[in-house]
Amino acid sequence: MPLSGSGETPAAQPLPVSFPPPAETSPVRRRRPTGRRPVPVDPPPDDDSADRPTPVSAGVTGVDRQLVFFGAETGEPSVADLAGLLAGPGEVHRMGGTARLSVVVEAAWRVHVLIAELAQRGVRSSWAPTEDQRYAVRTAYTRTIVPLAAAWLRGPTQHPPPGFQLDGRRLRLWLAAAGVADPPDFLLHLGGSDPARWAAVGAALATAGLTGELVEVAPGGPAYRIAGRRGTQRLAELVGERPPASPPLAWPTRA
Repeated sequence: MPLSGSGETPAAQPLPVSFPPPAETSPVRRRRPTGRRPVPVDPPPDDDSADRPTPVSAGVTGVDRQLVFFGAETGEPSVADLAGLLAGPGEVHRMGGTARLSVVVEAAWRVHVLIAELAQRGVRSSWAPTEDQRYAVRTAYTRTIVPLAAAWLRGPTQHPPPGFQLDGRRLRLWLAAAGVADPPDFLLHLGGSDPARWAAVGAALATAGLTGELVEVAPGGPAYRIAGRRGTQRLAELVGERPPASPPLAWPTRA
């Protein structure tokens, strides 16, 4: 089925079936926190904040404290969080004064989670099955994504910008798109084929309190392995509670 260029989920195409039934994610509605303004759909393209995670408070040191401040539940969702998809297999493309982010995922439950996460950030998105029996999720072309494209694209090459960081909300999106349980470990799959790109992502993982082992040859492609119970617990603390659409064993737990 060809992907629609409108960026909107066709009314005749429900979300794919996944387990458990994700009643909470369909239909998708944008959350509007009480007393806060909703995230605008199209902010000016010269906003340079799209690649900045929520900063750690001054004077806070140590991995354990960093995990608290970097956690997915410590701030409001923002378009800048989509950089987590680009740390994994996500791709960003420009067209005129707009840009679009897309990612191909392996399972239907990931579509539900990503559609809902994007809606929380005021970003319209659509999905379609691929010829190899996977699912393509992509945003609409919008000025909202332009700062991400400007930060990550160098001509046709996609690479993390200098000083790239990962926080809990970015890791949550990466995990939703390409995180795979390999007990007692978790694999976070990467995109592209550039070792320098992977190294920059690995450095960002370490800064966030996760030491990942690069596995270049793995089912599903290259990935960073978050090893052992302790690493999995740290990952769970960062990415927050399991989304309702995710199978229990597909999401890390703090236990």
